[in-house]
Amino acid sequence: MIARETGGGPPSWQRRALVLLVWALVLLGGALQIARTQFSADLSAFLPKSPDVRQQVLIEQLQSGVASRTLMLGIEGGASAEQRAAVSRAVAMAMRESRLFDLIQNGDTGDWSEAGTWVFAHRYQLSPGVRPEQFTADGLRDAIYETLSMLGTPAGNVIKPLLDRDPTGETQRIAVELTPASAPRSENGVWMSRTAPRALMIATTRAAGSDLDAQALAISRVHAAFDAATRDMAEATRPKLLLSGPPVFSVLSRDKIKTEAIHLAIVGGIVMGGLLLLAFASPRALVIAFLPVATGVVVGTAAVSVVFGSVHGMTLGFGSTLIGETVDYAIYYLIQARGAAVAGTGWARWREVHWPTVRLGLLTSVCGFAALVFSGFPGLAQLGVFSIAGLVAAALATRHALPVLAPDGATGMGMRKYMAHAAGVLVRGLPRLRWVLAGLGAAALVLVIWQGGHLWRADLGAMSPVPKSAQQLDEMLRADIGTGDGSTLVVVYGADEETALRNTEVATARLEALVDKGELGGFEAVTRVLPSMATQAARLASLPEGETLRTRLAEATQGSPLPATRLGPFLADVEAARKLTPVRRADLADGPLGSVVNTLMYQRPGGGWSTLVVLHPGAKFDAGRLEAALAGVPEVQVVDVGRELAGLYQRYLHEAFVQVLLGALAVVVLLGIYLRSGRRLLAVCQPLLFAVVLTLGGMAVLQVPLGILHLVGLLLIVAVGSNYALFFDQLRVAGRADEDTLASLMLANLTTVVSFGLIAISDIPALSSIGRVVAPGALLALLLSAAFARRVAPPPAPG
Repeated sequence: MIARETGGGPPSWQRRALVLLVWALVLLGGALQIARTQFSADLSAFLPKSPDVRQQVLIEQLQSGVASRTLMLGIEGGASAEQRAAVSRAVAMAMRESRLFDLIQNGDTGDWSEAGTWVFAHRYQLSPGVRPEQFTADGLRDAIYETLSMLGTPAGNVIKPLLDRDPTGETQRIAVELTPASAPRSENGVWMSRTAPRALMIATTRAAGSDLDAQALAISRVHAAFDAATRDMAEATRPKLLLSGPPVFSVLSRDKIKTEAIHLAIVGGIVMGGLLLLAFASPRALVIAFLPVATGVVVGTAAVSVVFGSVHGMTLGFGSTLIGETVDYAIYYLIQARGAAVAGTGWARWREVHWPTVRLGLLTSVCGFAALVFSGFPGLAQLGVFSIAGLVAAALATRHALPVLAPDGATGMGMRKYMAHAAGVLVRGLPRLRWVLAGLGAAALVLVIWQGGHLWRADLGAMSPVPKSAQQLDEMLRADIGTGDGSTLVVVYGADEETALRNTEVATARLEALVDKGELGGFEAVTRVLPSMATQAARLASLPEGETLRTRLAEATQGSPLPATRLGPFLADVEAARKLTPVRRADLADGPLGSVVNTLMYQRPGGGWSTLVVLHPGAKFDAGRLEAALAGVPEVQVVDVGRELAGLYQRYLHEAFVQVLLGALAVVVLLGIYLRSGRRLLAVCQPLLFAVVLTLGGMAVLQVPLGILHLVGLLLIVAVGSNYALFFDQLRVAGRADEDTLASLMLANLTTVVSFGLIAISDIPALSSIGRVVAPGALLALLLSAAFARRVAPPPAPG
């Protein structure tokens, strides 16, 4: 069949040109697709694509919720508190001018003067104290005396100018409502830390948390604003900017993964290039060997981009792991195709003798990774698509493009002869140790079974590349600023804005009871700025007519230091308020209050509206009591983030186990169909099983907490090791090992172990987890394949 296809000689120039053209177009198309691909690093890629109600809350908050968009700033050190305050105001002003932020708070009320005027004009719609009983004679008397009692306090300077128009203190009530439950102390007009010389600020970006390009732009604007504000200061007295929050973590994770992937690709390429150059003694062969690798990474990344619309940073980093396997295909070809009797026909002999084995190894890898494609978690599915597309592309490039570029493989010998001799020593010696290795495998299996679930105890946090120092800075700024509790989310839904606001009012009434009991330190809700229209209408309806109010006010102020004759402006304002129309969300679009509303209220992607209630837990806070208090409130969800993530991870891990087992079963079925022999099937599967078990046993001895990515690493051991086992099966059928096959196996294993060994020392936990499993596992797969190859006659020992 090969002769009929090729005429027995080298491929024609037309066929060469066609193959190279198609290959170049595939690479070009993949590169163009990658160039317009969005790369992400948000945790939502590892949440289910078909979530339940609580999981949907979590996903929405991780992608676009206020927590995912919140930046915390510290301006530390410098010459004085006045200097830090001036820098804080300058940075806040520049951030507002950039229009990249919804809400910026640093304690400076200068920009709130216009909003304060508006609040004062609408105080009877916004104040929770406006009730019918407050405007009876007794209610007015109590409210006026309470306001008068405040004149001797620090708030008196604010209250006194408003006394004739607001004797019942509605403006003061609104101010108390809008003050965060745990706001930092104020000094020189801005927030300051209670524990360090540090000005504080909190900002919410306008872009969704999942839009990392926009988040990176917002972060760069913060740095630019700080640099501009401190440019003329002496270095010795220049303060330092501290910046943290989920947007910083997401951008840092993406950049770190990207940088690390490029770094690993470069270092791994140099190291493996050196090994291949030593092996082939030919720069041309070295370049050819990397072509399938490049093809696999480009096609794999482009395939993920097409299928999912974006590429997660961890998937990009996973591309480094493909180098270790895809280069094997080129090694097999370049070594095994050499030595043809007729020049230019080595490729034909390789296709006839060795390609079926390589193809079967490829199919077993595809079967294994196909299980991940159907995962309910997009992050895991991305790894499956990437691996399959990359491996298939690399194998096809080896089969079609390499014969055009090197018809007789790599002709130079280099160190291949010595590798073949070393492999021969293993083939001669390892079968004598097979019972020892089998005993170690049995012991490892017992240990793994004994430890059971305790071995798989990693969590989603184990995949985060954010350094400990950055996490500690985040905790410090959160403690300084007193931000809301991010570990518990309260989200309220509604089919429209009004329904969402009404439901929020019902929920906050329950929360007020917890605040009164000391079980909750406080909370922030959008209804403090934007009550429902029903509530506004009820408050305005509480205002009595002019004459009635005048009579009651005269009675309430008898004997009071604030006579009714001074309160004509109050009577006029109440009468004007009775004619006001309800405040709507659109009325607050401009100004700080609109930013508050946008931060706490949003339109859901699937339709409807949601509001977020930000909690400030007290010393007696208990999530269970919170859930009980909100039970029965319409359209409200309480999500314990830590508990939900832990539960999701366990589901994630369980699903991955099932899929990996199904993939392994598919591999065994495929091998059984191809080999058509139970004995040969056992011989091929045996070293793979022992390699996986011994690797797990080693991890158990070292007390390494295993997780999802270690499981993916075990899958890679099977994918890589299946090639070794199948080649030894081919040699077993032939009855004798030839030097070229042994040399190719030795070199392929060496490059794989080195590649994954470099990944094992990566600073990215997601990559190092895979590397620490695959590097020893791949070596074990080769050694065990040789150890159990009892009927393979080794090549003659060197004389």
